[in-house]
Amino acid sequence: MKTALTLSGSIRKGSVNTMLQAQMGRKLTEAGVAVNAISLGDFPMPIFNEDLEPHGVPEAAVQLAELWRSHDIVFIASPEYNGGLTPLLVNAVTWVSRQRPSPFRHAIFGIGGVSSGKYGTIWGLSHLRESLTKMGALVVPTLLGIGPADQAFDEKGELVEPAITRKVEQMVTELTSFSRG
Repeated sequence: MKTALTLSGSIRKGSVNTMLQAQMGRKLTEAGVAVNAISLGDFPMPIFNEDLEPHGVPEAAVQLAELWRSHDIVFIASPEYNGGLTPLLVNAVTWVSRQRPSPFRHAIFGIGGVSSGKYGTIWGLSHLRESLTKMGALVVPTLLGIGPADQAFDEKGELVEPAITRKVEQMVTELTSFSRG
């Protein structure tokens, strides 16, 4: 059975990106994938600084890297902060990128995000795609930029717009087709 790791670049209570993470988890489960949903809040790490590495890499970074290596699919939902990524996600990706063997070369990655604006994190996600690709990750072509956030989900946490639901289904197909598991 294929396995997927899902996470959100936001740990804010009521985060719409955590709602997107849950939505992707449900759709992947429906596709026969075993899903492991995590919160980056459970992996506390100091702000990355190379001076810290000789004294030991944070155990949370080692654990997170191992989770990325042990799954066939990784889905990251991320809000956009000032056209970029959240500091939480940047820090996590940076610490994980320092681990060997590379945690980016096994899984197939999917990325998406929800924001208050109409363009739904497209600028931030382009940075994420570029960073992941430079580290050797294979990122599926479909990009889930969803906005505005206050119109994206119904009271049950399901996506409202049929076109976005189709994009989610397309991404699930890509993730399950391209993954190795």
